[in-house]
Amino acid sequence: MHTQLTSRRRGGIALALTATAAIALSACASSTPEPAGSAEPGEAVDHGSVSIQYSWIKNEEFAGEFYAYDKGYYEDAGFSEVTGIAGPDTGVAKLLSGTVQFALSDAASVGAAVAEEDAPLKIIGATFQKNPFTILSLADGGNIATPEDLKGKRIGVQDSNASVFAALLAANGIDESELEIVPVDFDPTPLMNGEVDGFMAYLTNEAITVEMAGFDVTNLAYAENGLPYVAETFTVTDQYLAENPDLIKAFLTAEIKGWADTFTEPIDDTVAMVIEHYNESAAAGDLTFGELDPAKVQAGIEAQALLISTEETEANGLFTISDELKKQTLASLATSGWELEADQLFDTTIIDEIYAENPDLLDYLP
Repeated sequence: MHTQLTSRRRGGIALALTATAAIALSACASSTPEPAGSAEPGEAVDHGSVSIQYSWIKNEEFAGEFYAYDKGYYEDAGFSEVTGIAGPDTGVAKLLSGTVQFALSDAASVGAAVAEEDAPLKIIGATFQKNPFTILSLADGGNIATPEDLKGKRIGVQDSNASVFAALLAANGIDESELEIVPVDFDPTPLMNGEVDGFMAYLTNEAITVEMAGFDVTNLAYAENGLPYVAETFTVTDQYLAENPDLIKAFLTAEIKGWADTFTEPIDDTVAMVIEHYNESAAAGDLTFGELDPAKVQAGIEAQALLISTEETEANGLFTISDELKKQTLASLATSGWELEADQLFDTTIIDEIYAENPDLLDYLP
């Protein structure tokens, strides 16, 4: 599904690397759109069209992107079309092939690609200051409250989250042989049915789903158990970053405005907008999981707000990544053997420039 911006609407880790870094570089060179030109004085900027890979289905996790569509922020920033592509997908392979220009991913997926494949990728901002990953369990079942509790348990892990789960085990000195990994999909029914003792989940999604189904749950949050790294990261290739700084600045500015609206617009309006975009995605044939429950959507919005807005973002702005958070993220990756320096994984120059030039964007809270 994609959204045309000629009119404004109101409503609504397995690394899939299919080539080596060298081949990916070649693909980027051939597939990446030409850099957008600068406008003459008084002339409107035209950044053309871009694509962004979402990490998950089109639910409340992308409420800020939906506001950017519906309120015309992308259009105002000079984009004729922004194509938001539903996941689940880390976006790594698509970035490297030039299929998309932006990806909302996570530091573990991107860091693994950079460390293992020398992938030319950079994280340029992060929606989630704390990653939302958790091992979800039933309080009267597996009751996995500590990493040690993982031992001897059956843990349901999706293929696309395998690398992230491996990072949790490595961070806590646990070998895969000490537990059983059970391949699962994203539906937490196997946990509720007792087929697994723990389930790889999001604090902002499946954890809420299971709790709203009437179960008492226990969460083993990654961010509190050795992996405090950033997620929903805005990621681009090195080449795209070097060739399109003005376009990227315009895109991130539109994104900031969209996400600021999630904190200031009435929650009922945000819920209705999310449901409309989800339904459009379902009609387009994207992966969905039945109808959205408005109460669940609202709970997800409220839960993710705690991961998005922190004391640091209140001081520095949405999507910023402090030096301390970079250090924590790199330390998290190092536990899995992914040794990287900050400048190998991050380039937050543009996001910092945005706030230096537009200090009014710092004030996103009501």
